[in-house]
Amino acid sequence: MTVREIYENREAEFLSRYAAKSRDSQGRRAPIVPCPIRTCYQRDRDRILHCKSFRRLKHKTQVFLAPKGDHYRTRLTHTLEVSQIARTISRALYLNEDLTEAIALGHDLGHTPYGHAGERALNAVAPNGFAHYRQSLRVVDVLENDGKGLNLTYEVRNGILCHTKGEEAATLEGRVVRIADRIAYINHDIDDAIRAGVLKNSDIPSDIRKGLGEGRTDRIDTLVMSVIESSTDKPEIKMHDDVFALFDSLHRFMFDRVYTNSIAKAEEGKAVDMIMRLYIYFCEHPDVMEKRFNFAVTDSVATSVCDFIAGMSDNYAVEVYESIFVPKGWMI
Repeated sequence: MTVREIYENREAEFLSRYAAKSRDSQGRRAPIVPCPIRTCYQRDRDRILHCKSFRRLKHKTQVFLAPKGDHYRTRLTHTLEVSQIARTISRALYLNEDLTEAIALGHDLGHTPYGHAGERALNAVAPNGFAHYRQSLRVVDVLENDGKGLNLTYEVRNGILCHTKGEEAATLEGRVVRIADRIAYINHDIDDAIRAGVLKNSDIPSDIRKGLGEGRTDRIDTLVMSVIESSTDKPEIKMHDDVFALFDSLHRFMFDRVYTNSIAKAEEGKAVDMIMRLYIYFCEHPDVMEKRFNFAVTDSVATSVCDFIAGMSDNYAVEVYESIFVPKGWMI
């Protein structure tokens, strides 16, 4: 037997009956020869980890736009924290950790520059709307690998598409990523808000601090343990009701104090205006994308413009904007 086949046998013996086994995958849209070493989900994880859109996440906003300091989260560090939390939960529940990691690493590949501000801007102007989870799937299906896509398995693609809203993922591993995403971003956003002086830990309501923990580590431990204890030997991923109620209250608190905070969001209007102006300009001048920025229009103009802008890092979006809208000095 190959190394992969030995590992697949171990999965069948060791993993939960509710886990997604590699050998039972629904496969890829284009069949490929199996790797002799890696399972299909390990292969997907590697494809995502080595793709260009994954590397660009390091220069994309999480919550605070262009913060001054090395320790604020970016979209890349957020992705890594989601992966760590999701893998911990999956391991404890005897789910497929490789599938979980692949979904977690790919879940935000389609995010715009300037985080949800950029997403809202494109959603407002694009005729078919825009959502980062749909764009993440488009990245792995169509845009990566010079237009060939990454040809990932159904289970990874489904988990990426269903990681945030609407229909739940078809696998428990995908549902683990969905809850790990919330656990990660709420807690690291608190940490960043405290670092920015927008929030003090004592501002968090006392019942939440008492129930979930005083600090980030304690809160994450409480939430992760609640998911594990509530989901063991069950075909579902959930928290204890009382813990989820506190977690939901914490999310509402963060929405009121940070996500709509005038200090934290002071520059968002400029980012939204910039993204919208870029969208309108490139829809009117699609040839500029091809001739000046070497981005081929392979779909409808509106879709291609969304692809181009969503793929930008924060810094590159500013660079492109300045090259188009900011006058240059006259050279004699």
